[in-house]
Amino acid sequence: MADRPLRIPVLRGTVRQGARSAQVARVVAARLAERPDVETHLIELEALGLTSDDEGTSIKDPAFSLLMDRADGLVIVSPEYNHGYPASLKHALDTNYAEYVHKPVGLVGVSTGVLGGARMIENLLPVLRGIGLVPIQRDATVGNVAEAFDDEGNLSDEGVLRRLDGMLGELRWMAATLRDGREAIPAQSDLSRAHLDCQNCDSPMNHHATLIDEEEGGTITRVHACPMCGGSRVAPG
Repeated sequence: MADRPLRIPVLRGTVRQGARSAQVARVVAARLAERPDVETHLIELEALGLTSDDEGTSIKDPAFSLLMDRADGLVIVSPEYNHGYPASLKHALDTNYAEYVHKPVGLVGVSTGVLGGARMIENLLPVLRGIGLVPIQRDATVGNVAEAFDDEGNLSDEGVLRRLDGMLGELRWMAATLRDGREAIPAQSDLSRAHLDCQNCDSPMNHHATLIDEEEGGTITRVHACPMCGGSRVAPG
């Protein structure tokens, strides 16, 4: 398995038409493709065709889920909208969970301002940890994005290229390391892969169960509780 290329797709985190993050995402995918030990391609959210009348794993796109399951890592290229991440990105990410666990993710923020999507990245980090992805330490930002490209649409800001290459280098290392770890040490069973219904209200718990601390007889125990009614305490792990 270690002889095969690392599978690291690039996900563009918006469906907004004409967004400049599309140019940045293409550059990121091209930089990754230059690495002989990496296999990549660009994923567009609108191509997933996710419904808007439901949420979560019940509306999985089979092709997207298979890509995430086979992936060794992920790059998310996303603009910053109103100090946060696009709702369409969160909607798509929430459709999987077990497929992400113990896999690294690198972030590229894009904005028309000088911060380059830094606030989006900070707001997205808890979401990524919550669904099992492993954010790497190094991010990349593309600020003043309208000025970063020349008239032919080529990225002309050498500073941006250096930041992208630095992030991608760390991501590649983490992807290889965590792949070795996943293959050498089976993950402990947890609620991420098990389907568990609440005994009180029949709501699905799985990874959406709330982790709480309970005290009984002077002993504090961490348990999962149903997010709907608070019942069905289950010890994690």
